[in-house]
Amino acid sequence: MTPEQLLQHHDQALLWGQAPGVVGGPDTAAAYQQALAVRQLRQQRGEVPRGYKIGFTNRTLWQRYEVFGPMWGTVWDTGLSFAEPAATGEAQGSIDLNRTCQPRLEPEIVFGMKATPPAHAGLQQLFEAIDWLAPGFEVVQSHCLDWKFTATDTMADSGLHARLLVGQRLPVQQLAADAQALHTLLAQAQVTLFKNGQAVEQGSGTNVLDSPLNALHHFLKELRQCPGAVDLQAGDVITTGTWTDAWPLQVGESWRAEFSAPLGRLSARMR
Repeated sequence: MTPEQLLQHHDQALLWGQAPGVVGGPDTAAAYQQALAVRQLRQQRGEVPRGYKIGFTNRTLWQRYEVFGPMWGTVWDTGLSFAEPAATGEAQGSIDLNRTCQPRLEPEIVFGMKATPPAHAGLQQLFEAIDWLAPGFEVVQSHCLDWKFTATDTMADSGLHARLLVGQRLPVQQLAADAQALHTLLAQAQVTLFKNGQAVEQGSGTNVLDSPLNALHHFLKELRQCPGAVDLQAGDVITTGTWTDAWPLQVGESWRAEFSAPLGRLSARMR
């Protein structure tokens, strides 16, 4: 499938209609080049990259989806929004499901960058390049029927990314003194996910490559090994992977994620 065809299926929320592995092919590097070609097309028509999503960082899901390692894709200005803080301390927003394909919801931790990490950055240098973190909802989608795909399909499919809603942004220096402290905080944190007021699943930060900070570090190295990929920049937003399974979505539903203190709560209505 050409980049133009991939973009058309994305825009029109159309299933690919091919067996798993056909579109992504056998080669990881080639699948990412397909995604980067789609990225270029989207930039040419005026969309602005705002950062990245990291997927399949949650090892507990690898067997279920038959994808056995992380992948990544671009976050766009056209799909990124920020929730409004409420007096209750719960950030609230809405997510537009129009033109999404088999959408599902994931509660995640999102990082905002204040600088490009140095070459060969360790965890502490990466920590020093982070501005804030926040709870988030990523809406993921698949153009493969019934979410049956190969790893390379997910790479060619823009990392399965559709939307990102970011909750209250917390300055990282107020949460932790150094990288080790942040790693420990996030690894020990829990989330409870609610659908229409009913708890549906609990998850842990340790599910995400042992912590979302580790996931970000892993991604940075992978990104820099991909020919043609754009390095992290100041202002970039990176969502690091789901703490629970990905839950199917319908218009009209209300979802809430309650993260351990001090990470906060986030709610969203699907429209």
